[in-house]
Amino acid sequence: MDFIKKLTGRQEEFCRGFVCTGDPAFSAKRAGYEKNSAAAAEKLMTNPEVLAEISRLTKEREKVFASLASLGYQRLAFGNISDAVSLLYLENPSAEQLEKMDLFMISEIKKPKDGMIEIKFFDRLKALEKLENTSSSGDGVKDLFDAIGQGAKAVSDIEQS
Repeated sequence: MDFIKKLTGRQEEFCRGFVCTGDPAFSAKRAGYEKNSAAAAEKLMTNPEVLAEISRLTKEREKVFASLASLGYQRLAFGNISDAVSLLYLENPSAEQLEKMDLFMISEIKKPKDGMIEIKFFDRLKALEKLENTSSSGDGVKDLFDAIGQGAKAVSDIEQS
């Protein structure tokens, strides 16, 4: 945290730009180092305070992305498919209707020549597996995953009978 106070506004902007793009020269130019941005970038990349800030921002970004991925898997595992089912019954949905629908769970939509719509969903069990693998405590998710797996096996056994 002490390093942040030592950075100038342009250095902070360079750090943010570099973490987003990975391109030092572009980040330097974007931060206001117009003249010879490549040389400015090289100098900035050897500054210990700048490197510490880049490291801090990178760690924060990784945490955010891990949280976003976890939220996405939660939506896939536990999300509602009612909008996707509604889509099946709409003749010609308008752009406005489609924008209001939550179609996150859909992996693929096809409309073959026969005019029917085919909708494929992301695999809920795979999403649960990912949640289990990324969860630090894992036990609650594992219990739920096991219960869903047992339920799916029971349904399969009934269908085969």
